[in-house]
Amino acid sequence: MTVAVFAERLRERFPEGLVDVAEPRGEVSLDVDPAGWLAAAQALRDEFGFEQLVDVSGVDYLSYGSDEWDTEVSSEGFSRGVEGKGMGRFAWGESPNGAADAPERRFAAVAHLLSCQNNLRVRLRTFAADDALPVVGSLTSVWPGANWFEREAFDLFGIVFEGHPDLRRILTDYGFVGHPFRKDFPLIGNVEVRYDADKQRVIYEPVSIEPRVLVPRVIRDDSRYQTAAGEARQAREAKP
Repeated sequence: MTVAVFAERLRERFPEGLVDVAEPRGEVSLDVDPAGWLAAAQALRDEFGFEQLVDVSGVDYLSYGSDEWDTEVSSEGFSRGVEGKGMGRFAWGESPNGAADAPERRFAAVAHLLSCQNNLRVRLRTFAADDALPVVGSLTSVWPGANWFEREAFDLFGIVFEGHPDLRRILTDYGFVGHPFRKDFPLIGNVEVRYDADKQRVIYEPVSIEPRVLVPRVIRDDSRYQTAAGEARQAREAKP
């Protein structure tokens, strides 16, 4: 079965979904609503022969498509810096400056499926309806191997997989605050741990490291420097 034929079959089977084929790689994606997430997974396994679940992951689209880097060129070289506090570059208690540009739907769960009998792959994706508490159905009833993948997505993104038999953190430590892969999570972390000799115990407190961005200035031999210098000289000469 070719990719084009497979994509057309998906469109006929899931008229309410969105089927996309990324050319020229031929990657097929199927977007469905959270209410039809489990039914779509069941149909892909039973009707289309996707017997193997390769991966389940979470995605945070909070700053998708935005760019915090500002690059300028002058006669002295390239200057690259950070504009404001981008996602993750803020101190304890602050908020990212891109929150106002947040997408309509922020958190998504993505399942990558493989059909060995048909030599096909498909990406199944759904967006959680509530950004404050993203909830999607657990795929463990369809593919039991989704267990640890969903625990990882819960730990790192905070996506709750309803119906999971044992949904708890799998990578971060006990008592960890927040979800590290969320784009509103500070890169320096929320809390730091140290041993207090006076209290004779381990204590948790806000991190004391100030956020900083270290980007070296790059100077290369480039004709664009001469162009920039010439334009600056012409601007000065044009002034009365």
